[in-house]
Amino acid sequence: MSLQLDLLRHGETTGGNGFRGSLDDALTERGWQQMHATLAEQGGWDLIISSPLQRCEAFARQLAEVKGLPLRIEADLRELHFGDWEGRNAAEILLEDTEALGSFWNDPFNFTPPNAEPVRDFAARVMAAIERLQQELAGQRVLLVTHGGVMRLLLAQARGLPQQQMLQVEVGHAALHRLQVAADLSLREA
Repeated sequence: MSLQLDLLRHGETTGGNGFRGSLDDALTERGWQQMHATLAEQGGWDLIISSPLQRCEAFARQLAEVKGLPLRIEADLRELHFGDWEGRNAAEILLEDTEALGSFWNDPFNFTPPNAEPVRDFAARVMAAIERLQQELAGQRVLLVTHGGVMRLLLAQARGLPQQQMLQVEVGHAALHRLQVAADLSLREA
């Protein structure tokens, strides 16, 4: 049996754009509106699962209460930690180290920003969480409130893209994508 995962990225945050992986930014009012608008015609979930970062958890908690659904916080579905790049934007890093930024964008699995979590470790962490969820929740429909990096990883796999192209997957604020997770952990967009 497959697990149906509806992936929802958080909306706009108070921290703005840039590398904000483990920074715990809140949603802006617009971010809240974006997420509510995306889910206006959606429903039918058995469970809501969220990253522990407040840009995901605050919305997930409110939605779970309104919909009368259980909420689970999954630490392994948090965003990639960007190390020394945390809180900075690409333009700043580009001025300082063009080669490093290019290496990361072109092959994130083989280049790690200074003091960051390696993308290989991030991918292993996320996929281990997806495996646990598939084993436990097969046959159910789950809303996963998470981050751009988590969604890029999962969507790239579902689309059969090479690892190097993971960061080229577009995932805007409050984007919603549906995946089927099979027992063998193969992913496909639904």
